[in-house]
Amino acid sequence: MIGKGAYLKQLTASTQQMRSVEVGKEMEGSSPPSVFIGSWNYPNVYAGPMIAPQHGDTAIMDLPESWIAGNHTQEEIIGYRLNLVRGKSMVNAGDLGSRYVEKLQEISLSSSSIESEVAFSSIPTGTTFSEEHTPFGPSAGIERFEIESARYDHKLEKVFYDTDLRSAEAVISLHQQAVPFSSIQKAFSVGTMGVERNRHLVPTRWSITACDTMIGDRLLNDVKKNPVIDTFRICQFSSLHNNYAVILMPTSWQYEWSEAFLKVLGNEELVFSDHEGYKKKSGYSHLGGCYYSCKMAVLEALSRQQEQAGAIILREAHRGYVPMGVFNVRENVRSAMQQPAQEFEDIRSALQSLSETFTLPMTRFIEEGALLRESIRQRQCRLSDFSSAVN
Repeated sequence: MIGKGAYLKQLTASTQQMRSVEVGKEMEGSSPPSVFIGSWNYPNVYAGPMIAPQHGDTAIMDLPESWIAGNHTQEEIIGYRLNLVRGKSMVNAGDLGSRYVEKLQEISLSSSSIESEVAFSSIPTGTTFSEEHTPFGPSAGIERFEIESARYDHKLEKVFYDTDLRSAEAVISLHQQAVPFSSIQKAFSVGTMGVERNRHLVPTRWSITACDTMIGDRLLNDVKKNPVIDTFRICQFSSLHNNYAVILMPTSWQYEWSEAFLKVLGNEELVFSDHEGYKKKSGYSHLGGCYYSCKMAVLEALSRQQEQAGAIILREAHRGYVPMGVFNVRENVRSAMQQPAQEFEDIRSALQSLSETFTLPMTRFIEEGALLRESIRQRQCRLSDFSSAVN
């Protein structure tokens, strides 16, 4: 069977015909604020601002936390992103002393949009879509780059000037103070956190997973101290051509993320799954950053509710789905966890209920999901029970 990585390459390739904003070699506009650090050729990376060719408040273009909760359409979100022009210049990840990198840090620490001027080495072209990070519009090398004075977010500014505070503690502290995840991640990526001698640029894709993991690890420590729930629960949410279901089980912490892609490109029905037990997973998940974004979102809710549970999350992506980054998973699972939960006596009745709202037969998730399959086995259910009652 095709792996998820190879499948997503096919899927993102199909988005390249989408048109982005057209600009010339010189541009004035507003950064939401937004920066992007590439991962190719690390530690020498392409880093730079992302700017919209319009003035004023452009914050909505790089605030994923507001898109799902605000019921924005997929077309609106893609429109925001493809209107962002990426400037880039090759820098060493450890070189934080250059004025160019300092400007990127100022952007990331800013509490509001920043007026900017940029001259490119060529006319920006192309679009970029990814399952890991949000899309953006055309890009080109930077020859000249100026920004207005930034007014810093005081919470981000505090950790910036605390050069003895470890980066993990900075990230966790900002999350506890309700700073948006996207703001934390951007500031982390441009080296504004951590012990001074250890600070460096972190590619955007890596920084997203790093922040999800640091926050998730701390939340998990708290959740493991909480009492275990006493019944099966399901929380559901749907948006942007995706269905999500969070199954909470009356067990100590364990976690499984299963995602199905149903006829997005053609007639394919692909299911990918990964899991961990009470102990943290060793190694990086073959499902990529969404594994950690989903986990963080579930733990966030369990911590808030002061409960512990096993969690199995099912996702269906349908025709029309476009890869737009792991925010899609994080924010949809966050929204699911805020919905009223349905309660069930056992796993069988929970899956029977899900079969009424999901397209894919539950047997397919059972076949691919090791924890789901084990949960059924422990409760002495047979797979044939689900073939007749849950399909």
